[in-house]
Parts: sequence; structure tokens; C-alpha cells
Amino acid sequence: MATLRDIRRRINSVKSTQQITKAMKMVAAAKLRRAQQRIVEARPYAFKLREVIASLALRTEPERHPLLARRETGRKGLVVVAADKGLCGAFNANILRKAFDYLRQAGDAEVQIILLVVGRKARDFFRRRQIERQGEWINIFDQLAYTHAAEIGSQLAGAYIGGELDEVDLLYNEFRSAGIQRPVMERLLPIEPLSVEPGALEPVEFIFEPSPEVILSELLPRHVEVQVYRALMESAAAEQGARMTAMEAATKNAAEMIERLTLVFNKARQERITKELMDIVGGAEALRQAGTA
Repeated sequence: MATLRDIRRRINSVKSTQQITKAMKMVAAAKLRRAQQRIVEARPYAFKLREVIASLALRTEPERHPLLARRETGRKGLVVVAADKGLCGAFNANILRKAFDYLRQAGDAEVQIILLVVGRKARDFFRRRQIERQGEWINIFDQLAYTHAAEIGSQLAGAYIGGELDEVDLLYNEFRSAGIQRPVMERLLPIEPLSVEPGALEPVEFIFEPSPEVILSELLPRHVEVQVYRALMESAAAEQGARMTAMEAATKNAAEMIERLTLVFNKARQERITKELMDIVGGAEALRQAGTA
């Protein structure tokens, strides 16, 4: 049976853990506000650019630019975006489970997958399973910048133009709210044309200046970079939301554990005091009987 010292030591340990989780929750909340503001500001631009590019792809011949070309699916690229750190609930587990299921299904269908990972947790997950990665980007979320997305997007676009990849998918956690993050699989390449009903397409005549090739060569790679940047910001905001929620739950659980341990401590102390009183009373009674004898 645990002694009073053991119980008191455990209570102090849980209190220390509670202070850590409470501090981590406050830090995550501060980071979440900044990340949420960034993604809310970036979404309209990214969505509108995707709409413009999709409309342009619908009305432009694929020969105008290699990123518009559609090839038979032979080699697929999968970019898995996870976090660099843990202590954020099921944030990493959900995305990595979905990625692993995707790879297993692709293996059953005999489809070659080129894996690229963002985040230390994704790298470690696939490294432990000895799954080859063609690209790794870690420790970027603390100082996330557009240059990170530009590097990733440039590598993906180059691999697609060079024929190394026939499709590229993005797998990341979409930020919905502080308590809701949803794993999303999104097609990045080839650029999908705008979906319209037959006969509903309005005739639009684009005027390119200086030329279609120059405009597309600037616009399409930028589109890839912007969509990657949006996915990274979505994941960054979702990570902080998940961490804040997880640390709040951990803080509440610590408070409940402290309450239970305090009750156990008080009960054990009361039992000890009662036992000592009984020993004192028994000893006094024995002395009294010895004196009268």
C-alpha cells in the first residue's frame, strides 16, 4: 500500500504536469490566433487563383504548358503534411493512418507511389516502417514562410514536367475550428479544368500579353506554390488547434487526478491518525490497569 509520502509525491508530480499542460495550452492558443488569421487571409486568394487556373485550363490547349498536360497514370506523387512535434492529440495519427492506407491500397493496385513528407512526425513514421521518401522537409513550421512552399512546389512541378510523376496529391489536415481538423486528400497536379455542364460554357476570348506561353510559364508554377503554401498554413493552424484542445483536456484530467489523489491522501492520513489514537488509548488503558494492579 502506498505511504503518505508516496501519495504526496505523486500529487506534486501531477501538479507539475498540470502547470506544463496549462502553459502549453496558452502558448498554443496564442500561436493559433496568428495561424488562424494567416489562413483566413490566404484562403480567398488561393481559392480564387485555383478557380482562375481551372477556368484557364478549360479554355487552353494542353500543349500550351507541360503542367496542363494529362498523362496516363503510372507514377503518383504523394505529399504528406504532418507536424514536427507531438502532444497534439490525434492530429498526426489521423493523417499518417490515412497516408499508410493510401500506400497499401496503391500497392495492392500495383501503382508506384513517390512519397514526399513534410514534418518530423511524418518522416519518423515512414522511416520506422522502412518506406522510402524522395523528399523531406522538417522543422519548418516554427518559421513557416512562402519560401518553403516555393521550394516544395518547384520540386513537384519540375518532377511533373520532367515526366517523373504523372499525378501529385496533397494530404494534409484542413483547419475548420480549434476543435475540428479534417484530413484532406487534394489533387495538385495535373491542373484540373473547371467543371461545367455541357453547353453552359460561356465563350470567353483571352488576350495574352506578351504571349500565352510566357503568361502560363509564370502563372502555373505560382499556382502550384500557392496551393502548397495554403496546405502548409492549414496544417499549421490545425496543429495548434489540436494541441490547444489536447492540452486543455490534459489539464482537466490532471485536476481530476489531483482531486482523487487528495481524497486518497486524506483518507490514508485519517486512518493513520485513528490508528495512532487507538494505540495511545490502548497504551493508556494498559498503564491504568498496571497501576491499579
